[in-house]
Amino acid sequence: MLDFRSRLFSHAQRLSLAYHDKRGTTDSTYRIRYDAPAVQWIAIDGIVPFITSTVKLVTMIYVIARISGRLALVALAASPILYLISRNYGTRLRGEWRGTKKLDSSAMKLIQETLGGIRVVKAFGQEEREQERFDGRGEEHVQATIRLSILEAGMGLLVGLTIAIGTAFVLFIGVRQVLTGSLLLGELLLVMAYLSQLYKPLETMGQKAADLQGSLVSAERAFSLLDEAPDVDERPHARTLRRASGAVKFEHVTFAYDDEPVLHDISFEVSPGTRLGIAGTTGTGKTTLVSLLTRFYDPTTGRILLDGVDIRDYKLADLRNQFAIVLQEPILFSTSIAENIAYARPDAHHDDVITAAKAAHAHDFIATLPDGYDTAVGERGMRLSGGERQRIALARAFLKDAPIVILDEPTSSVDVKTEAIIMEAMDKLMSGRTCFMIAHRLGTLEHCDARVVIEEGRIDSPLNFRTPVGEPIRVGGR
Repeated sequence: MLDFRSRLFSHAQRLSLAYHDKRGTTDSTYRIRYDAPAVQWIAIDGIVPFITSTVKLVTMIYVIARISGRLALVALAASPILYLISRNYGTRLRGEWRGTKKLDSSAMKLIQETLGGIRVVKAFGQEEREQERFDGRGEEHVQATIRLSILEAGMGLLVGLTIAIGTAFVLFIGVRQVLTGSLLLGELLLVMAYLSQLYKPLETMGQKAADLQGSLVSAERAFSLLDEAPDVDERPHARTLRRASGAVKFEHVTFAYDDEPVLHDISFEVSPGTRLGIAGTTGTGKTTLVSLLTRFYDPTTGRILLDGVDIRDYKLADLRNQFAIVLQEPILFSTSIAENIAYARPDAHHDDVITAAKAAHAHDFIATLPDGYDTAVGERGMRLSGGERQRIALARAFLKDAPIVILDEPTSSVDVKTEAIIMEAMDKLMSGRTCFMIAHRLGTLEHCDARVVIEEGRIDSPLNFRTPVGEPIRVGGR
């Protein structure tokens, strides 16, 4: 079970962002945590009892057949009926189990979303509303469980009734054979004693067939996760890439998400060491543009070149190692500050971590904390302020020392004073590197060598307002 969970977790990490955006993380979590143990349950509660029951069944048939072949055939007449009962109820039970699992996963998603956004829930006083939503889904789950219990009870009743009728029929035929002298009374008593040993395996197999439907549905859900093919995969014989110079070129790139066009025929070229600002209103495709560059998604049409090579021809790990990313909402893990900074380079020396923190103007506030760099940041870094989290994310980018930097609205949620500190740190981070900086407003991009405006998924207008580093930047429109 542990090996299976490990495979599921590994595969879930390989799946593209498009899959996780569509399904959400809770569904994958549920399959890894609650559906994966089905492989253990099927082995222990299914395969082993079925093997044991089959051996006992074959043995009892052989013994009864040696005494009376006719009674053996009569006794086995119940088998097809039991098979049909198990098959019919098994199909219905599996359908009910699918619905139950879906409801259970939905309830887990509600819990995760509510507790994850507990500040918003409390701020708007929506505790009762969320409780009602949870209770409503819980009630649906209860009703589904009751339906399952009724089906299982109905199947058990029919199985028991079939076995009882089969036993009475064998006794009826056996008594007639004793009266006609074709069977001894002692042989009939022996057959009836063995008959219970014959029907017990059949009853067990029927019951296990019902009990295992939930496990089979869980296994089906878990294996369906493994069956998901990554949208972004590494090509055979992909090229290694040690350190890129930072030349980036988009050639007629179009991208659609769930058949909804996001970017249309994007073409531009950025020389190494150039700072490119990308402006535009919310939802115009700015973040999608840089997500294509890191191969979080692949273009629907067109291609992206890094140092003159299609990025799909590079090894995926090597390609992503060329980027340092600072997001609008920095992602921190519930470990120490030092571990969060060193996430970019887990083997980094502590002195390197401190150097990166100083470059990001984070060292001073870290030094004032009771445990310094060993301070636990809490879940998603909630024990720190927004500005502090952002500076730790910048320190992580400094430590990685990648040739290309992506800054996705890193100052949009901080105050003016903190923004000035962060901008100073970002200016050092961008120095000598190819940089893509995203912002809503053009004014935020004054530190850039060139800027483009994205409107409705298209490059609206290129504006160069400073001499670019190296070759002049060339920005193409629609």
